[in-house]
Amino acid sequence: MRFDYDLIVIGAGHAGCEAAHAAARLGVRTLLMTIDMNKIAQMSCNPAVGGIAKGQIVREIDALGGMMGIVTDESAIQFRMLNRSKGPAMWSPRAQSDRMEFSRLWRNILENTDNLDLWQDSACALVIEEGSVAGVKTCLGVTFKAKCVVLTAGTFLNGLMHTGPVKLPGGRVAEPASHGITEQLRELGFATDRMKTGTPVRIDGRSVDWSLTNLQEGDTDFHKFSYLSNVKRRLRQRPCHTVYTNPQTHEVLREGLPESPLYNGQIQSIGPRYCPSIETKIVTFADKEEHQLFLEPEGEVTNEYYLNGFSSSLPINIQIRALETIPALRDVHIYRPGYAIEYDFFDPTQLYHTLETKLVEGLFFAGQVNGTTGYEEAAGQGLVAGVNAALKIKGEPPFTLARDEAYIGVLIDDLVTKGVDEPYRMFTSRAEYRILLRQDDADMRLTPRGHAIGLASDFRFESMESKRRQRDALIDFCKEFSVKSSIINPYLESLGEQPLKQGVKLYDLVLRPGLNIDVLADGIAPLADFIEKHIEADRREEIIEAAEILIKYQGYIQRESQIADKLRRLENLTIRGKIDYSKLTTLSTEARQKLERIDPETIAQASRIPGISPADINILLLMLGR
Repeated sequence: MRFDYDLIVIGAGHAGCEAAHAAARLGVRTLLMTIDMNKIAQMSCNPAVGGIAKGQIVREIDALGGMMGIVTDESAIQFRMLNRSKGPAMWSPRAQSDRMEFSRLWRNILENTDNLDLWQDSACALVIEEGSVAGVKTCLGVTFKAKCVVLTAGTFLNGLMHTGPVKLPGGRVAEPASHGITEQLRELGFATDRMKTGTPVRIDGRSVDWSLTNLQEGDTDFHKFSYLSNVKRRLRQRPCHTVYTNPQTHEVLREGLPESPLYNGQIQSIGPRYCPSIETKIVTFADKEEHQLFLEPEGEVTNEYYLNGFSSSLPINIQIRALETIPALRDVHIYRPGYAIEYDFFDPTQLYHTLETKLVEGLFFAGQVNGTTGYEEAAGQGLVAGVNAALKIKGEPPFTLARDEAYIGVLIDDLVTKGVDEPYRMFTSRAEYRILLRQDDADMRLTPRGHAIGLASDFRFESMESKRRQRDALIDFCKEFSVKSSIINPYLESLGEQPLKQGVKLYDLVLRPGLNIDVLADGIAPLADFIEKHIEADRREEIIEAAEILIKYQGYIQRESQIADKLRRLENLTIRGKIDYSKLTTLSTEARQKLERIDPETIAQASRIPGISPADINILLLMLGR
C-alpha cells in the first residue's frame, strides 16, 4: 500500500473520473478518492448525457481522448440528434443512458487504468505547505502526500437536501456531505458562496397509463458520441414519453408554495435559471396552463422513470397530489420524491485558465465547485484540470483551449473571466464561433491537440487523419467531376428540382438546399462508384456528412475563421505581470479593482471582463506600446 502520489483527485463524479483517467494516461501516479466506490460517475440527476451545446462538449472530450463519449455510447438506451431542423452549428447529440451501466463501465475503466489507484474515504482537509498543496487528510485518519490535488467535490461540500420542511445533510440522497475543506479554504482567503440545484421525483413505470402519454422514439441513424468507429450502442433502445401538466396541477402546486423551501425563506442560495423547479415555473410563467414533462427510463430493464421538468422541493404529499392530476399519472407510485440541494462553491475568478487556483499552487478545482451545473460541463473541466495537473508535475507547458477552438474553452474562459451569479450552464449562444465549434468536426479541431500531449492515442489520431483524407478526397471529386445537363436533368426533374441549363460541377449541385450527396449518388453512377471504392463502409455516412457540411457552409466557415483570426491577435498580447493596475489612475476605479482581482492573462481576456470598457482596453494597449 502506498501513501505517496503525484496527484490526488477528490471526488469520483464526472469531473473526477475524467481528471483521474487523463492524468494517469499521461503517466503520473494518481489516486482517485471517493466516498462510495459503488457510486462512481453517478448520474445524480437525469440519466442523460448531451443536449444543446452540452453534446458538443462531450464530442470534444472524446476528440481529446477522454472517456465520457465512449461510456455514453456503450450505455445508451436512446440517442437523438437535437436541432436537426436548424443549421449544423446547432446540431447537438443527446443520449439516454442506463444509469447503472454508465457507472459500471466507468468503474471498470478506472480499475484497469495504469498509474491509477482508488481509495474509498472522505477528504476532510488539504495539506498545505508554504502556499502549495502537499496532500490530503481523510476522515479515516489517513494522510496521502501529493504534488498536486484536483478538487471535484460536486454538491458534497456542506451539502444540505430539502424536501418541504425536511432538511437532511448529504451530497445526494442516501450519501453523506463532506465537511472541513470549505472552512479551511475560506481561512486561506478563498471566496465561497452557496448554490442550489434540484432533482425530480422518480416514478414506477408500472403505475403509468402509457396510453395517455405521447411516444418519443430515438434516432436510428449512424450518429453517436465517440468518433472511434469500433464504439457501438449495444443495449436495447427504449423510448421516452411526454405528458403535460394542467390548471388543476398548477392549483395544487400553488397551494403548496407556502411550504416550499424556495419561497418560505428556508433556501437562500442561488438557483439555476435555465433548469427551474416546477414551482418556479408556475410562478414565473403564471399565464401558462400547461408545461411539458418527459418520462425518461433510468435503464435498459428497470421500471424506474425520471420525470424531466418536474424538479421540486415541495413536501412529498404536495408532489404526489400534483402528479395525480395528470391523467397518465392518476394512479402514480413513486420510488422517491424530488428534492433540492444546497452546497458550497468557489468563485471561479480565483482560477487560472488551467483551472489551478491562484491562492494555492498545485491545487485545481473542477466541476460544480466552480459554480457550474451539468455532467458535461463538469467532465470537460475535469479533463482540463487533470491534464494540467499532470503537465505541471512533469514540468511541461500548460494546456488551454481558446474560445474559437472548443466549447470547453468558452466554458472555462467564461468562468475565470466573468465569474458566476447563478449555476453556469453551457448554451450555443455563449459561443461567438458556433460555426467553427460544430459537433461534427470536434475531432478535426481537437484530436491533434490531444495527441500532441499524449492523451489521444496514435490509433485515434490516425483514424482522424484517415477520415480527413477521405472527406477531402470526396470534396475534391465533387469539385472536379462535371455533370452534363442532358444526363442529369431527368433525375433532377423527378426530384422536383430545377433542371440545369448547362453542365456544372457536381460541387454546384451539392450546394443546392434540396440536394445532398446521398441523393445525388442515386442518380450519378460515378459518384456512387467513388463512394463505394474510396470511403470506408464503417464510417461512410459520417464522412459524407462531414464533406457535405464543408461544401454547403464553406462561405460561413471562412468568414467566421477570418473574424476569429483577427481577434486572436488580442489573445496573443500577454498582459499578466506587465502592469500595476493600482497605479493606473487613468482607468476607472471599477476597472482597476476587477483587473487586479482577475489578473487577466491577455488583452482579449481583459476585454471580456464585465465592467471593462473599450476605453479601458485602449489604455492598456497604450501601456503595452500598441
